[in-house]
Amino acid sequence: MTNPYRPGARPWLELRSDETKPRVLEAVEPVLVVWSSLWPTRPDDLIRFDLRTIDDGGCALRWTLLTAAEQPDEQTVGRLRYRLNYLVNAQLRFSFGQ
Repeated sequence: MTNPYRPGARPWLELRSDETKPRVLEAVEPVLVVWSSLWPTRPDDLIRFDLRTIDDGGCALRWTLLTAAEQPDEQTVGRLRYRLNYLVNAQLRFSFGQ
């Protein structure tokens, strides 16, 4: 989560033309990573990843989209959630063969 483009990493963070590479704003290994926004039109948004080890040796991940500005309308929230869900819950997961 802290360096998805490092050499040898599984490719999963495929950004669209209207998205930008996130910066890691905070990282507490192995439990927390906070990214800057993926969307230049929403520069104050943050993406928080909370991680925890589970009993079988795997990892549970929860992402949260945080908005500093006023709450976006439902259509915008739906679009942002859908995109993050696709990147994290599909692309990242599929990169591990799950």
